[in-house]
Amino acid sequence: MNEYLLRMENITKKFPGTIALDDVSFDCKKGEVHALVGENGAGKSTLMKILSGAYSQDLGSIYFRGEQINISDPKHRQALGIGIIMQEFNLLPYLSVEENIFLGREKKTPLGLIDEKYINQESQKLLSSLNVNIDPKTKIERLTTAQMQFVEIAKALSLGADLLIMDEPSATLTGHELEYLFSVIEVLKKKGTSIIYISHRLVEIFQIADRVTILKDGKLMGTKGIEEVTRDKLVELMVGRTVSETFPKRTGKFGDCMISVENISNKTLPNPINLEIRCGEILGLAGLVGSGRTELAKAIFGSDSTETGSITIKSRKTRIKNPNDAVKNGVVLIPEDRKLEGLVGIRTIQQNISLPNLDHFSLFGFIKSQKEKQEVQNSIEQLSIRCSGMTQYVQDLSGGNQQKVVLAKWLVRLPNVIILDEPTRGIDVGAKSEIYQIMRNLANKGLAILMISSELPEILGMADRVLVMHERKIVAELDGASTTEEEIMRAATGGAVAIFEDQQST
Repeated sequence: MNEYLLRMENITKKFPGTIALDDVSFDCKKGEVHALVGENGAGKSTLMKILSGAYSQDLGSIYFRGEQINISDPKHRQALGIGIIMQEFNLLPYLSVEENIFLGREKKTPLGLIDEKYINQESQKLLSSLNVNIDPKTKIERLTTAQMQFVEIAKALSLGADLLIMDEPSATLTGHELEYLFSVIEVLKKKGTSIIYISHRLVEIFQIADRVTILKDGKLMGTKGIEEVTRDKLVELMVGRTVSETFPKRTGKFGDCMISVENISNKTLPNPINLEIRCGEILGLAGLVGSGRTELAKAIFGSDSTETGSITIKSRKTRIKNPNDAVKNGVVLIPEDRKLEGLVGIRTIQQNISLPNLDHFSLFGFIKSQKEKQEVQNSIEQLSIRCSGMTQYVQDLSGGNQQKVVLAKWLVRLPNVIILDEPTRGIDVGAKSEIYQIMRNLANKGLAILMISSELPEILGMADRVLVMHERKIVAELDGASTTEEEIMRAATGGAVAIFEDQQST
């Protein structure tokens, strides 16, 4: 048993009306990466909240370093040497890296002042031990998402963590940033740190995990050495059925140009951008984080004003000054951060779908309640939103069902163009398949779709055509059916800039 740093045995947790965990056992060896997977609602978060001290188990035992423990609260968990790096970072943007690492634990000089020299030196040691080159005096707000991730890791290590729980650490990372995260994880492994790695990106599990534990509906489906399981088998254990890993079939049938963007630019997009999407086409937009993809989406939607250029929709030139103009012209945006920009979590499904469509549901200033409820119910059925009813709060839905609600509120308006920014981020494999089918069905009905994604398999599987951005310019146009991940990454890192510019000039 000495090889195990952590053992959780026969854990059961009940909430009113549901059993969140039913006799689940989980362990983690010293210096291993142990992946924890399952659909949203499978029990992963509940199990980790018990380990973090946020919840207490109803039944079962926890052993850490060979001794039975009862984790009373997060402070107790930290003192034991268990660190957690959440998907949403717990950093103060206006403080420096070193101030965040030692926040609340600042070493004092004999005069009672903060020992800034010590804090700086220790922060530098922590970052250097991870092979991370960040100036400890840099303000958090000036860091990239990947750099913030490494600061969180350094902060956990500064607390003496022997076990790190990483919850969706790669959700906002792409390309080289993702590779660097994996290299940091390898450094941690070599130092003997154990890692519990939670991710919906199954390809990552096979890249970095030593073992994987699968949960489904609060039950343990098994723990396997990574070499003992295939991707298809892992998916089957997660969802309880065989899920085809193939994407919906492309039709290759497109109509006339639905939307044409000509020479638009602004402060965040200094180089004029041109693109067009045909009726029935899914246009993929790829590129590394910071390449300008989201900025382009916001410029088209009018949430970021443009300084030059024009947009033509259905052969009619229009000026989109704000999101209201975009919606009136049939252009809608499913944002990258659905919780922050797409939904009101403390409101119901009905309220979220109705909010941007009150004019559609009202007559002479009065809401037609029957029409509103019927439209909302139709949306729930058509998109297969799994819920207890239209009065359920959105914050209580899984990620996939939340994304369907964001889609539903705009589909009520029968749009012509849908911009989807990271459509499956934080969504489990079963729900991804459903979102992909919804997108293809909409395209088959003649809608034009602009899909931004950091997941290259998603781009390759869904896009009819691919545009690649680098340094806020479109640098390559590729055929979605025949291109490769290597070609996209070459362009995304600047390797295809000259070729594309030469083609554009001929």
